[in-house]
Amino acid sequence: MAGHRIYSTSFSSVYPHYVAKAERKGRTKAEVDEVIRWLTGYDQTQLDAQIAAKTDFTGFFAGAPKMNIARAEIKGLVCGVRVEEVAEPLMREIRYLDKLIDELAKGKAMEKILRRAAS
Repeated sequence: MAGHRIYSTSFSSVYPHYVAKAERKGRTKAEVDEVIRWLTGYDQTQLDAQIAAKTDFTGFFAGAPKMNIARAEIKGLVCGVRVEEVAEPLMREIRYLDKLIDELAKGKAMEKILRRAAS
């Protein structure tokens, strides 16, 4: 199954595409990193280490210090698939990340992307 190939893909090989997508829309690498840290609980040093180690998506999410519980609030379409309906846990995590990067690239406010309550 084609979807399973992504699991063995290194996160570091996809990461530049996340950054490029965001930068094409006027966002920054720092914002991409902030979104990833929010989702996974990695700090910047840990995130940089995961990228340098060429960790695959399976290891990247398995090693995440603390997946953000608010990620369940991430809803919508990615590649024509509703992220909230993805049954396979790892693919759902990947789609959550994809959706966050999409929201960033579409210019959504960081507070909304990170599911912060309005103060």
